[in-house]
Amino acid sequence: MVTIVKTKSATNADGQEFFMLVVQGGVETIQSKETGRFYLTARKATVSSTFDEETCNSLIGTKLPGGIEKSEVDPYTYINEDTGEEFELSHRNVYNPNLQTLEEAVLGEEPIPAVAMAQ
Repeated sequence: MVTIVKTKSATNADGQEFFMLVVQGGVETIQSKETGRFYLTARKATVSSTFDEETCNSLIGTKLPGGIEKSEVDPYTYINEDTGEEFELSHRNVYNPNLQTLEEAVLGEEPIPAVAMAQ
């Protein structure tokens, strides 16, 4: 499952504005390549829409089936908006409405977040 967390506006090749939905997957545990320490994160992806801004904003919080997966692309430069740090990446995150977690496939439900399990 993914959740719509915000909207973004963009301009197409013809100069027309359109709106995208930002979807976020569940919490994941990742190990840092530099320090070896673990941290929590959630993948995000944008999905184009035919909706107006008001409709997109009303969809925030809506859960959708599927997940976010990594897709290989030609290398490009990415600048972290918070730190200004520049990276070269060769992947991007994309929403796949048919992607299921193991728990969803076997149990037909969303997994219990690790934070909830620790309590």
